[in-house]
Amino acid sequence: MTSLGGKTVVVTGASKGIGAAIAAAMVAAGARLIAQYGGDRAGAEAATAGAPEGQVTLIPADFHDLAAVDRFWDAARDAAGGPIDVLVNNAGIMRQTGGITDPIEDWDAVWSETMQVNVHAPARLLRHAVRDWLDAGQGGALIGIGSWTSTRGTSNPRAIAYAASKAAISAATKTVARNYAGQGILAYVIAPGVVRTQMSVDSSAMTGGEAAVTATLPMGEWVPPEEIGALCVFLAEGRARHLTGATIDLNGAAYIR
Repeated sequence: MTSLGGKTVVVTGASKGIGAAIAAAMVAAGARLIAQYGGDRAGAEAATAGAPEGQVTLIPADFHDLAAVDRFWDAARDAAGGPIDVLVNNAGIMRQTGGITDPIEDWDAVWSETMQVNVHAPARLLRHAVRDWLDAGQGGALIGIGSWTSTRGTSNPRAIAYAASKAAISAATKTVARNYAGQGILAYVIAPGVVRTQMSVDSSAMTGGEAAVTATLPMGEWVPPEEIGALCVFLAEGRARHLTGATIDLNGAAYIR
């Protein structure tokens, strides 16, 4: 499948979980992929294994540091050698402490770190991408990986900062959709439910364990990350332009609004 042949796609957090699945899907669809990772290069390499030489560029960046975010975008521009067509803002963290009943020191530390990595860093990339598209007079697509917690809250009380951060960056993404659609800039939010990732496994331990979480799901299974990757490819193709601004729920009917 080469539905994205000729397009350059940037994916953040490409070394594990949802990001690894998105990266793999983009490679399979023929995109020129620029993938960010934190410290797990082996994970990013595994996600993009089998790609023809020159199709993938892996760039490390620590999103705790806004200067590193800026350097990453500069490096992505250089690697692209032309326009970046799609940005997938996926990278994020979910700490398993920092809830209301935890010490104030934990609360402050987790909220500060979570807002930096989950809001400030992707917002900075969003800004870079949109400004580049406007300067070039071309369209582009922004895909934000959100969470159902941004609209329903989270059943894990220690993930309160995570839920808040996902709501914030989702709102920023929708604001791009509303204000720049006329310039051909499209923006979408994918809001997954319980996805089969290590992050979700860790979170489930705080709410009764995997079996208890699975029992609440109508399909009796967690969302496979590959389904999110396939949805990202569809959005990146640009065949449903009037879907811009939408939040697309992907939760197996566990949360219907």
